[in-house]
Amino acid sequence: MEPLFGVVLGLILAVASPAHDSCTCATNKWAVCAQDSPGNCTCRLTGSDHPVDCSTLTSKCFLMKAEMIPLKEKRLWRPPHGVSDSDGIYNPDCEDSGVFKAKQCNQSSTCWCVNTAGVRRTEKGGRSLKCSELVRTRWIYIELTHKRSSSAFDAPDVAKALTQLFESRYKLHPKYIAAIKYDPPLIQIRLDQNKKPRWDVDIADVAYYFEKDVNNDSVFHSNSKLHISVNGDALAIEKLWIYYVDDKPPEFCMRQLAAGISAVVTVVVLTAGIGIAVLLVLKWLRTRTYKKFECKEMREIKTPSLE
Repeated sequence: MEPLFGVVLGLILAVASPAHDSCTCATNKWAVCAQDSPGNCTCRLTGSDHPVDCSTLTSKCFLMKAEMIPLKEKRLWRPPHGVSDSDGIYNPDCEDSGVFKAKQCNQSSTCWCVNTAGVRRTEKGGRSLKCSELVRTRWIYIELTHKRSSSAFDAPDVAKALTQLFESRYKLHPKYIAAIKYDPPLIQIRLDQNKKPRWDVDIADVAYYFEKDVNNDSVFHSNSKLHISVNGDALAIEKLWIYYVDDKPPEFCMRQLAAGISAVVTVVVLTAGIGIAVLLVLKWLRTRTYKKFECKEMREIKTPSLE
């Protein structure tokens, strides 16, 4: 009887163990998952009660918030106060849907307005700063260079490989990939998403996942390194730049432009003033010399002859 009981117990453990191991979030390594019932695995964002849909990408806002929470079993984490007043990663305020709140503030009561990608689009101000709306990031330009190889890739093959990558790894529909241009070793990618249906991933989330992959800090649970293959040859990314274009232009750009114009006008006015002053001085010197010469001639004419 005991041997039979041991066999049954072993089978139960063998079945339960894979189920427990499979309770992970494939698209978010920072999610905490638990199997609350047989066949039902629930995952929530680290440090909050927000549920995570592991069949798609996690919003960038939730990812940034998770990055600010230290995990003992992970690598050393940067303390929140170390990045609270930077334009890079910060501890954001998120809506329940995962989108950024239009107004973001840090621990020193400094606030600013952001777009749907969480990128600052205004000058920093105090708590009284008003952010009337969350401006949508419509376009994202990605520029990257790859390590030089003996021969350049064909442009159509590069475009095909990157399109497949964005579609399979980041769940991005190809209709949002507006263009891919290749001028060895530079690759330019334009993502265009004017409106985002609820069932589609956001291009801002895609760009963030891609940036993490390129920097060897993948968000995916497998933490697998990014590998791009073009006709069997590896496309090794060397440098990456990401630019965000919103529906409305950033508000601080006009202030910087006005400051630049004021500086140019000041330089022009000063230069003109100095030039006019120099001309007046030269004119005064010429006039003075002419009067001295004229007076000398008059004295010579009035002096009586000794003869």
